[in-house]
Parts: sequence; structure tokens; C-alpha cells
Amino acid sequence: MIDAELRLGSPSAERTSREKVRVIACGAIAREILAVSRANGLDHLDLHCLPAIWHAYPDRIAPGVKKAIEDARNEGFRRIFVGYADCGTGGLLDRVCEDEGVERIAGPHCYSFFAGNDLFARWDDDVTAFFLTDFLARQFAAFVIEPLGLDRHPELKPLYFGNYTKLVYLSQLEDDALKAKARDAADYLGLAYEYRFTGYGDLAPALART
Repeated sequence: MIDAELRLGSPSAERTSREKVRVIACGAIAREILAVSRANGLDHLDLHCLPAIWHAYPDRIAPGVKKAIEDARNEGFRRIFVGYADCGTGGLLDRVCEDEGVERIAGPHCYSFFAGNDLFARWDDDVTAFFLTDFLARQFAAFVIEPLGLDRHPELKPLYFGNYTKLVYLSQLEDDALKAKARDAADYLGLAYEYRFTGYGDLAPALART
């Protein structure tokens, strides 16, 4: 069931008659975009996801988004929204968005926009925190352990995580199974565990404005 707080307003004829918008997004937030869209009757959003594993290879994001924008325009979409924060591109994604005349969701990464960018910026005590979202809690092995080679070389954990002090799980859904997975991830990394429910943060209003 989708939380009532997700709903930003009742669906209307105006909303459903809007021009289609191609949303080019990270596959790691596909569930969340679909949930927000369903809850708010955002039937005009046409979701196209790029590989979630690019979370681990941010150099692929800017060129991949540029190509997806070109493809969307070739398909006839005039309105395009980018469902990525900067996500480690070092400003390269912003350059693509500026050159192509499209907007992206604000923020440095998904942890920030899920928490709410203003709130995240005030979390001064989290400089040594390793963050998980619902997606990363579900896919911890595939998106953290395996890309870092820890399944083959667990002795590398101190090299990668020695400067972290805690794992902070920023959850979009209240889900006991995901909480357990996140706690297991913290135990695996030898970090303290902290849970914070965020919901969908700035993602919901950003999509509603498209």
C-alpha cells in the first residue's frame, strides 16, 4: 500500500491530459518513480531507465543520458526530465542537461534528494556515514560487495570502509525485511547501524512539477 503522504493532490483531467514527458532515470530509483506516479495520477510520465549498475560507474552516466535524450527526441518527445542527481559525475551531467535544455532533479545524489536536499545538507555528523536506500538494501551484494570484489577478497573491506563509522539506512518504505537486510549489511561491513525513514523526499514534488 502506498502511504497517503505520497499523494500530492487528487488526479484530475488536466493532469491526465498533459503532454507526455520522457523521464530518463537511474534504474535504482525505478520503483520509487513508479510509486510516486501511481499515487499522484502522473499518467503523462513515460519512464525510461538506464542501468542501475552505473551507480558504481558514474563516468557512464553523462554520456548515457545524452544518448537517451537524443533517442527520446527521435521518438518524438518534446519534454524530457532527467531522474538523476549529479551522482558522482562531477558536473558533467549538468553540462549535458544545460546543452540539451532539460532539467534534472536537484541534489548531489539520491541519498540527498530522498532525505530532502535542505535537510541532508544540515546532517553535519554524517561525514563518515555509508548510506543505503531501499534499492541498495535489496541489492547490497550485487551493487556493493561484487563490484568492489569483496566476494573474492573480503580482506579489502578495511581498505574500502576503514574510514566509515556507521551505515545509515535511508528508507523509502517501512519494511521489516529491508531493515533486516540493511542491518546485515552494517554487520558485514563492521559498522554501527542507524535507521532513518525518509519516504520519497524531493523526488515526489520534482516529478509532480514535470
